[in-house]
Amino acid sequence: MDLTVRGVVRRFGAVTALAGVDLAVAEGELLTILGPSGSGKTTLLKVVAGFEIPDEGTVHLGTADVTMSPPRSRDVGMVFQNYALFPHLTVAQNVAFPLEMRRLPKAEREQRVAEALALVELSQYGHRLPRQLSGGQQQRVALARAIVFKPRLLLLDEPFGALDRKLRESMQLEVRRLQRRLRLTTLFITHDQEEALILSDRIAVMSAGLIEQVGTPAEVYARPTTRFVADFVGESNLLDGIAAEGNGAEVAGLGRIQAGASAGAPGKRATLLLRPEALRVGADAASLPNRATARILETVFLGLSVKLRLQVEGGPEMLARLPLRPSAPLSMTEGEVVPLGFATEDVHVIRHG
Repeated sequence: MDLTVRGVVRRFGAVTALAGVDLAVAEGELLTILGPSGSGKTTLLKVVAGFEIPDEGTVHLGTADVTMSPPRSRDVGMVFQNYALFPHLTVAQNVAFPLEMRRLPKAEREQRVAEALALVELSQYGHRLPRQLSGGQQQRVALARAIVFKPRLLLLDEPFGALDRKLRESMQLEVRRLQRRLRLTTLFITHDQEEALILSDRIAVMSAGLIEQVGTPAEVYARPTTRFVADFVGESNLLDGIAAEGNGAEVAGLGRIQAGASAGAPGKRATLLLRPEALRVGADAASLPNRATARILETVFLGLSVKLRLQVEGGPEMLARLPLRPSAPLSMTEGEVVPLGFATEDVHVIRHG
């Protein structure tokens, strides 16, 4: 592992920001720390970078214990949300700054700066000042500065938060391609679930100073291990009920829900997860094993799909996301009572305790 965090605790007075975090990042891996504001993800990044010293626990880069080492000696590159470029230095001078701090010869500095700017497609911009660049170009300069000294670990702290949606999506793919090309071990911090799913080899979901689950994007989305992860990552229908004999549970308004696994000891509380895109509405629901009827409360047009908010009689509200085709527009309207259904294999059981 390129990065290993063991039992890290960080307190700020009476507030515990990190409550015993364990994490390992493999060589060349891009691992995303995903969580809401206040979950501890930025504090964890600062501990890894050396800007915060943990009250307990250790941080290793490779085999070296760097827990007490200052940031300058950790061989870590970092990109901040606000870019943190020096406004009075040119692009080339900004990128060269880490090399000057490491006292590299001038000829080697110039060669590395040229290579880094070429990697981020800014070779013709070395003479410009940051204020003469767009937000996306400034972000590329910050990325070039973070990789120019060939760090062992790259840290990205919500680097696309200040960009508009289209540019953010473009930069996400660009960073992913660059990370794979250089095989840079990368720790990425974000609160954006879609961004995490797009970029990551693995995702670590944080809540209240702890890591709730670590897994591939597909695992975290389709098989969350806790209710928090199921609710935070993507949209979800969380169905609370009572575990039944065999697989599944009894849910008010929906009756017996057949699931692909046991929901726990019969008679105990159970939670089932159903993603909105797994729900079928109208004629498509007729052949499915789990069926009910519901009233359409709201329709939201999303371009390639439509989201329906549904009220099951005597049961929960549910969300459905249905694909749309130009040749077959949605024929259902708000207030209409429609059948709904879903397959056994689309019902995921969330364990309690």
